[in-house]
Order: sequence, then structure tokens, then C-alpha cells
Amino acid sequence: MNPLEGRNILIGVTGGIAAYKVVEVASRLKKSGANVRVIMTKNATEFVSPRTFQEITGNPVSVEMFAEKIHVAHIALADFADLLLIAPATANFLAKAAHGIADDLLTTTILATTAPIFVCPSMNTNMLENRVTQENLKILKNLGMKIIDSASGNLACGTIGKGRLPEPEDICAEIEKFFAENFVPREKNSVEISAGFGEVLTIVENPLPLAGKRIIVTAGGTIEPIDPVRYICNRSSGKMGYEIAKVARKHGAEVLLISGNSTELQPENLHFQKVESAEEMRRAILAEYESTNAVIMAAAVSDYRVKNVAAQKIKKSDENLTLELVKNPDILKELGQNKGKRILVGFAAETENLIEYANKKLEEKNLDMIVANNVTVEGAGFGTSTNIASLIHRDGKIENLPKMSKSELAEQIVRRLEEKFLLKEG
Repeated sequence: MNPLEGRNILIGVTGGIAAYKVVEVASRLKKSGANVRVIMTKNATEFVSPRTFQEITGNPVSVEMFAEKIHVAHIALADFADLLLIAPATANFLAKAAHGIADDLLTTTILATTAPIFVCPSMNTNMLENRVTQENLKILKNLGMKIIDSASGNLACGTIGKGRLPEPEDICAEIEKFFAENFVPREKNSVEISAGFGEVLTIVENPLPLAGKRIIVTAGGTIEPIDPVRYICNRSSGKMGYEIAKVARKHGAEVLLISGNSTELQPENLHFQKVESAEEMRRAILAEYESTNAVIMAAAVSDYRVKNVAAQKIKKSDENLTLELVKNPDILKELGQNKGKRILVGFAAETENLIEYANKKLEEKNLDMIVANNVTVEGAGFGTSTNIASLIHRDGKIENLPKMSKSELAEQIVRRLEEKFLLKEG
């Protein structure tokens, strides 16, 4: 599992020439799946534009202590952070942080956060080796901050010595190692800052949109036995459901993945239950349904089962074999009849009349959304890494999505689920 996936990392950028290198740090963390936000001191903005960090992270950059609409930005940012990285950390910053001076947004946030703090000193060699600076570093280390030592080499001032900011890949490696070895995800609601560029900040609850939600995801094909050797199944690989479960967990939900037949590896950090038949899947869902906020039914559940399963292997003969099939319970319809305030998402794998059949299924089963795809279209359906789907909503809205990977489609489905939670709760 990627240790940085879904982590909330706050970067504090101070007024050193090495600030330009932190742009790559932010980019690497973002590409690794972290949710990155940046605080810049006013002096830092003389070296790098806040807009650069905004474009890299996709999040607003905070500079001013007193924004136009809110005066507790430091609390919101402090609560957001799973880790606070200061890079570059100038001598002036080290002095203020070591002695609890809080005269700007960054130093105030440091006093307000309970997150681990990593500090990357970067400055002229003489300034770094000065007894005052060294004493301040000792103070910060004794306070529990992680000091990432400066590198040696050519400095901006023209000298050669220690004081260079470590390379971005080395900084990111330290953070990744920390999360991999020491850090347990915070299972709590937090706050995030959402704003336009620069100064105007607004508090929004839950940086992980599905925090506090309990979601069941089903995946794979169910198996209906004929005898101890043979069974009826379908072509479902389970990949779509597994991807949805992973994305929902990344977005903060507590996820129970109930899987039928599948060759996919069991995902980490979520609840997992393996089943075989449609009836087993039904029992597993109903056992947890009462305390569930949503069900995403991506499994390919067998419509029929063998009425009389043979206790012993059926021997081959010259005669034709006739099997009597009976209908399996319609799990999704049963859930829809007892939906309450839950959100139900179904799937429709069709070979013709896609929208018509999917709409009928949505109505009959009382769904909030159905994901419809024509399994005969190249690049869609079973056994592929891609899919082409239409998202059909309860209000009649239809979104025809282009061909994309199943992980990308899973992201789209989970985001629509988040929107539906907001509408229900708003």
C-alpha cells in the first residue's frame, strides 16, 4: 500500500532561496496521492509565486494571518494536517519557532497543531553553524520536531559548504518512511480550507469527504453449485468493485468489501468478507445493513441457482443432462424496499437497450444511481482494465462517460456518492 495515499500534508514555505525546490516536493507528494496544502510567509512569496503552489497542489495557498472572512485559519490548517513540513526553514524561522513566537500564519499554526513537524534547515553555512542557530535546532529537536539535516554543496551565496536544502526526492522519502513505519491514520473528522486564490478562507468540515460513513461494496461473481465439482458462474473479474472499495476507503469511509469469485488481491485497511453463492452474499449484506449508510452493488449476482444440488459428482453419460434452475433472491430489490435514508448504487451490465433496461432496473429496485455499461463494446465490461459507462441518476440525469480505467471510473462513482450524501444532509 502507498503510505502517502490520502494523507493530509501541510507545507510551510519560508523566505529562503531554496523555496523554488519545494515546488517539486509538493508535486511529488501530490502525485503520490497526498492531499497537499501550503502556507507561505510573506518573504517566501518574493521567491516563488503562491499561484505556482496552487496550480501544483490544486488547493488554495495561505499567506495572510487575518483573512477577509475568517480569523481562525491557523486552527483550521492545524487540524487539517497529518504532518507539517517546514521547507526551507530559515535561521529567522528557527529562532521564532524555538521560542514560541507566533507573529504570522505559519508560526501560529505550529503552536496550534498536534501533527508531527518535519523541519528542513536551509541557509548560508556560517548562519547554519552559528551557535544560536545550532541551539535553536537543539530546542526544536527536544520539542519533538524531526530535523532533516541540510545537505552540502554549492550554495546560492557562492560558497561551498553545508546548508543546502536536501533534494526533493530525499525529503519525500523521509515523509514516506515516517508514514510507513510510525503513523496510524486519524479516524476523526477534521476541517479543511477551501478558498479562491490568496486570502479568502472558508472552513469546510471533513477533508475526507466520506469520513464517518459506513459503506458496503460488493464485487465479483457469485457461484451456484451443480455438484461438489461443477458450478454455474459468470465472467465478472471483480476488478470494478475492488477499485470502488479502495477509492471509498481512500476518501475516508469505513468499507466492508463483500466479494464473490475474483482473482483480485484483497485490499488493505478495509473490512473484507469472502462469499460464494448469491444467498451467502445476501446474508452477509443484511447482517450489516442496519448500520450502513450506503451500498454499492458492483457484484455480478447469479439470477438463478440449481434447484437440487447433487451430493456427489454427476457422472457423464450418453444422455443429455437437464438441470432445473430456480430464481435467486433479488438482493438489491430487497435492499431498496428497506432503504430508509441509505444511498443505493446498482450496476447494469447489458448487451442491448442499455439506457432503457438500466432505467427500469433503477426504478424497480429504488436506486439512487445505476452504473450502466454495454459489455459487448470493446474496452468495456468483464475482464478488462477499462470501462465505458453511463451514470443514470434518480432525477433522470444521465452522464455518458468516455472510456477510462476502472480505477478512474471508481473515482467518478465515489464522487457522485459524496454529492448525494451532501444533498441528503443539506
